Amino acid sequence: MKILVTGFDPFGGESINPAIESVKLLPDTILNAEIIKSEIPTVCGKSLTKIDEAIAKHNPDVILSIGQAGGRPDITVERVGVNINDCSIPDNEGNQPCDEPIYADGPDAYFVNIPIKAMVEKMKENGIPASVSNTAGTFICNHVCYGVRYLTETKYPGKKSGFIHIPFMPSQCTNKRNMPSMDLGMIAKGLEYAIEAIIQNETDVKIEGGATH
Repeated sequence: MKILVTGFDPFGGESINPAIESVKLLPDTILNAEIIKSEIPTVCGKSLTKIDEAIAKHNPDVILSIGQAGGRPDITVERVGVNINDCSIPDNEGNQPCDEPIYADGPDAYFVNIPIKAMVEKMKENGIPASVSNTAGTFICNHVCYGVRYLTETKYPGKKSGFIHIPFMPSQCTNKRNMPSMDLGMIAKGLEYAIEAIIQNETDVKIEGGATH
């Protein structure tokens, strides 16, 4: 098995992004699966182009994308991507689309097709705070979450894809009072456990993972 794991470059005025930094810390193999690591730009369109090129080059079985969600207290595995670009801040090239579809011919939303609850349980069983998330936002993280699923449905059938959001690192919070953070090593270990769950679970486990709001 091959798993392509992508992480974004820094954005929004930050000098570092724990997404790509945690991806760099992943081992090259996990449970005999080859881990291919790729940095992607925080840019509409170009982020998906970079992933598309990596899929064509490496032919992975799974594409797992990692993004920073500053303010979230745990590692969150996304359930769904929606077909909308509605950027509250500009991307790294100054683009700021508002209420535009990611793909005009795509459905309103795609559920990811990786075992999200098994991934959360695997992390929690090993002492990593984690939960299911029902929104990937409407910035570049959602752009990639939805866009890669579109690619797997239209161009690369049979492949699986999903998205994980991670918190700030402590060093990013020195001037952000009362902001949750997580050690980079713990983030990377959480991602490793999540990938193990992907490898071990062809289908998801059926356990509670919803939210009231």
